[in-house]
Amino acid sequence: MRAVASPADTHGQPRALLADQVYVALRQELQNFALIPGDRFSEADVAQRLGVSRTPVREALFRLRNEGRLDVESKSGWTVRPIDFDRLEQLYELRVVIEAACVSRLCALAETPPAMNGLKALWLVPAAERWVDQAAVGEADEQFHSTLVAAAGNAEMTRVHRDVTDHIRIVRRLDFTRSDRIEATYIEHGKILRAVMQRKTDAALLLLRSHIEQSKAEVRKITLHALFEARARAKPATRGR
Repeated sequence: MRAVASPADTHGQPRALLADQVYVALRQELQNFALIPGDRFSEADVAQRLGVSRTPVREALFRLRNEGRLDVESKSGWTVRPIDFDRLEQLYELRVVIEAACVSRLCALAETPPAMNGLKALWLVPAAERWVDQAAVGEADEQFHSTLVAAAGNAEMTRVHRDVTDHIRIVRRLDFTRSDRIEATYIEHGKILRAVMQRKTDAALLLLRSHIEQSKAEVRKITLHALFEARARAKPATRGR
């Protein structure tokens, strides 16, 4: 298991803060496939590696379990759950339904919501001004779609969409590990934005669905490749202790 940096100097920090730091560190390992499906570990392993006590570790691990990323058994400890591609497929379908409904509402508005100006400033820029940092683009991509949903004004859709985003993040961020996918995202986001601002509902919906479906297909291929490489790297070592 690849070690990560300790979540800061833990002396005197509140337990809740330490638990959050451990949660972020472990989630990053899961997203980067430093921890891969089938890996087993104990609370003591994580506590020693991150330099914290077992209490915040336990809180972070149960949080990840509640998100469906880990399993725990009293005798064998913690296990990274397999990626459930069928569930991801359903989550992506739900995402399309929510975002399509919100884009339709945006196109029907008499005035463009102010939040759209921020999207224009980021995504409708010359190629030379586009971001290239993978993590930054991944976060910006989530913000693009969440802003479209929130701007439509339905709080319940926004809440559900946020939950969907949390559950697909582990694979979605892999879409930005290739420069061609970053470029494609800029182009596709730009087209969606223009269609929405011009109130071209049919075009906006077609572009949105195509964008999400293409991203889903690419993410699945990249995820499978990343898992293959992660397992290949792990072969010389003994995993699952």
